[in-house]
Amino acid sequence: MTTSSRTVPRLTLERQLLREYDLVISCDEVGRGALAGPVAVGATVTDAALSRRRVPEGLRDSKLVPEARRAELARRAAGWVVDSAVGWASSAEIDEIGILPALGLAARRALAELAAHGVDMSRAIVILDGNHDYISRAAGPRVTVRPVIKADRDCAGAAAASVIAKVARDELMVGLHGDLPAYQWVRNKGYASSEHRAAILEHGVSDHHRVSWAFAGAPTLF
Repeated sequence: MTTSSRTVPRLTLERQLLREYDLVISCDEVGRGALAGPVAVGATVTDAALSRRRVPEGLRDSKLVPEARRAELARRAAGWVVDSAVGWASSAEIDEIGILPALGLAARRALAELAAHGVDMSRAIVILDGNHDYISRAAGPRVTVRPVIKADRDCAGAAAASVIAKVARDELMVGLHGDLPAYQWVRNKGYASSEHRAAILEHGVSDHHRVSWAFAGAPTLF
């Protein structure tokens, strides 16, 4: 098996789960390790009809998609799935309650948006990328959650959620850059680049930084 074939997400798990549930909601997070900006959780909906359709060409976990291609791919992914949403938790909320509860809060908001669109949570199961269920405690017993390691790599619905959320968060951080250009969020999107950390040392933290985090020890990611 080639490297490229291993990273092509499919609908195999979604089809299996659709034997028991009417809908599969796939969730993935972005911004978890950033020093500034919110966390975002993307959520997409798959039903039986969608599970028989071809996965959009080029769909991958957002980390595997070149930045120049992500926006167009996110647009196609959003048009392919039954429905999609992005939920947010702010840097202030992360400071107040911690990163995992904040992820749960963002996920709850994404699911609430889907519910507002008419998605019936009682008919759905939620696939969550990773091995830790941070959704159930936040969303309550009406939501059935199944953590799946590497879901964003293997499951097309989770890959779509990853790309949609990544593009939404990147666009937000680029917008914030205009007001606070010293931190170069247009390039690092709030993550711990060397220039970002240098700007924190020179200018201090902004209202968008997660002030409870230990900036000095944060690894340089760019």
